[in-house]
Parts: sequence; C-alpha cells; structure tokens
Amino acid sequence: MEEYRFAVPEFAQWNIDTWKQKGDECKEIKDNKLGWDITDFGLGDFDKVGFALFTIRNGNVLIPDQYPKPYAEKLLMMYEGQFAAMHYHWNKMEDIINRGGNDLYLKLYNGDQDGKLLDTDVTVHIDGCCYQVSAGTSVLLKPGQSLTIYPYTYHEFRVPDTGGLVLIGEVSMCNDDENDNRFYDPVGRFPEIEEDEKPYRLLCNEYDKVDMF
Repeated sequence: MEEYRFAVPEFAQWNIDTWKQKGDECKEIKDNKLGWDITDFGLGDFDKVGFALFTIRNGNVLIPDQYPKPYAEKLLMMYEGQFAAMHYHWNKMEDIINRGGNDLYLKLYNGDQDGKLLDTDVTVHIDGCCYQVSAGTSVLLKPGQSLTIYPYTYHEFRVPDTGGLVLIGEVSMCNDDENDNRFYDPVGRFPEIEEDEKPYRLLCNEYDKVDMF
C-alpha cells in the first residue's frame, strides 16, 4: 500500500492494546467487519491459494437501518503465483481494480442458481467498454484497469508466477462474506488459526476475542 501510495484509515495500524481501549465509538468497525482479513479457503496452502484483504468501508445487509451504506470498498493483496477460489455472489456487484504491481487475470464463467458453470459467452465490462468472451476466458487486467463483476458471474483471481505481488481494489455493493459467496468447489472462507504468539493485528472476525489475547 505504501509502495503504490494508497493510504488507509488509522485503525489499520491499531494493535491489541489499542483495541482494548476502544469502546462503542468503534462499534461500526466491529459490526461491519472492517479491517484486516486473510484466507487460505481452508486449504492450508496460503502461498498458492489465498488473499490478504483490508475492508475500508462497508454497510450491513443484516441491520440496514443502523448501517444504511449500500456500498463497500476493499483492498486485496496477492503474491505472485497465488490464485483465489472460483466463486460468485448472489447479490453483490463489484468492480475489481488493478491498483498496481503485477498483472491480474480473472477467469470468468456465467453461473446459474444451482451453482453450475454455464458454457455460454460472458459479457465483460472493462473501464466503460463492453466485450463478449468465451466461457472460461482469463481476462487480463493491467495496472489501472478495472472489471465489473455481476451477480452469478463466476470469477477466479490469478497472479502470474513472476512479476511480484499485485495490489487489488474492490468497489462494490454492500459486502456480506458470510452469506453471499458461492464457491464452485467446497472450500471455507475464514481460516482456522492456531495462535502461538500474540497477534500482530486483529482480523475482522476476531474483535470479540480481544480480551483473550
């Protein structure tokens, strides 16, 4: 983030001792799972399959009266050679943005309500231009380019084996990772973590455990 001059809110740097001093004034961060996130999709091979993420802003589809924002924004970080599991969203539309670094490929399929991959052309929207590509095409995003992902569009992220890491932006409708991800293969979203030392940063699903550390 520093290399590509993308500044994030100060709570990105808060440690556990700082979190212990925070009260209801930071309830929105906790309720909407803002902050750090990491996943290996439960496969135990983060170097090959996974993401590091930081959610900057988000509403809450479960309690919209309290948190009415209809939008969300994330940063995602991937190393060279990494990929992320094929999935779609039932509800969320999102723009995926290559913020800098390596190239980024997104393999695309149309999906149906039963989770099947369809052998039909996919409509691709890149920075205001519309194209048709065959099912399973890996669409290249160079730094600065963005791709719109519609509901029921399967997408798999992949970074080339050389060329370094990539910083990815996501601007979307309200995000609900617990209920709005349909993975093509059965995988997990949040990993099991065995703590062998005090965490450097709390993850977005660990705020209720702050007193345990």
